[in-house]
Amino acid sequence: QVQFVESGGGLVQPGGSLRLSCAASGSVFRVYGFSNFGMGWYRQAPGKQRELVAQMNSGGAADYADSVKGRFTISRDNPNHTLFLQMNSLEPEDTAVYYCNNVHTPWTWGQGTQVTVSS
Repeated sequence: QVQFVESGGGLVQPGGSLRLSCAASGSVFRVYGFSNFGMGWYRQAPGKQRELVAQMNSGGAADYADSVKGRFTISRDNPNHTLFLQMNSLEPEDTAVYYCNNVHTPWTWGQGTQVTVSS
């Protein structure tokens, strides 16, 4: 059973930074290797659909939604099955619950971590 535990969210002023972490666990990662999965960070703001904002494929190539390009950086620690999201120059529009998951075939969602950008 795959499990994701997201952390690192909080309340930050506009222009501030946060670093999110996602600890992934499950036999699928032990058997096939965390590095072999394209992983991504998603977010869901109140009243809106969940959207993919950053992803990294098995080869380490990253891609970003236009709304966060140049401000967010995704990275991964494959031996420790962990995904990160460095978020800089945060804007009120970034306020959402952030989740991590497989990009191609999402598994069960974790509880996410709340990011609130407000003065």
